[in-house]
Amino acid sequence: MLDKLFTSKTRIKLLLKLFLNPEVSSYLRELSSEFSLSPNALKEELDGLSQAGYLDKEKKGRNIYYKANTRHPFFPEISSIVRKHFGIDRVIEQILTHLGDVQEVYILDDYAKGVDSGIIDVLVVGNVDPNKLHGVAQPIEKKLGRKIRTMVMPTSEFNTTSLLAKRPYWKAY
Repeated sequence: MLDKLFTSKTRIKLLLKLFLNPEVSSYLRELSSEFSLSPNALKEELDGLSQAGYLDKEKKGRNIYYKANTRHPFFPEISSIVRKHFGIDRVIEQILTHLGDVQEVYILDDYAKGVDSGIIDVLVVGNVDPNKLHGVAQPIEKKLGRKIRTMVMPTSEFNTTSLLAKRPYWKAY
């Protein structure tokens, strides 16, 4: 879907990475290594997106860090397109619609990094029946063509610092 709207595959990778994780910033060599792309190709795209105002850049030491500009008027729309591309919006909508007392929902690991591995890891915090969550996830898996791994944690046991400290994540709800 996004490859028809954006002709540059590098730009698509950057938008997915940075707009799925607006609080995360990355520098050129880090992105080059992660995407297995030349720094020159990435720099050209990063500069273009920065000049258009879609990305913020900040110099820290010898590196320039890039992140999504959440103040840009199109940020909500671009972020929504990226989430729809991955199908995450449907996952969250179904969880909130069909399950009981959901306090928070987190996307973990690869998808939280903006990497489409084919597996969406979801942590639901609240008083939710894990079997019911699994039942909600199965039809969505078929529609999206992606595996959804779910984990439920009661609100009383949830501690963001211990559980999420070592894993990439973003709060979806």
